[in-house]
Amino acid sequence: MAAIIIVADPEIMNETPCFRGTRVPFKNLIDYLEGGHSLGEFLHQFPTVSKEMAVQALEEAKDSLLARIA
Repeated sequence: MAAIIIVADPEIMNETPCFRGTRVPFKNLIDYLEGGHSLGEFLHQFPTVSKEMAVQALEEAKDSLLARIA
């Protein structure tokens, strides 16, 4: 099982869900993609987030959504 990538820590950004080990909110990734930017652009702007972390977070979000509507 892969490590949890998105965490909400009361000591970091007031419990805003962020990529583990960073201060980068997961919402930033969603906003970038929603705005028509590529994953590569997001990763360039937020170098503390690896491609693997971003992809895993998106897969977990997809799985969560599909489980909720199924």
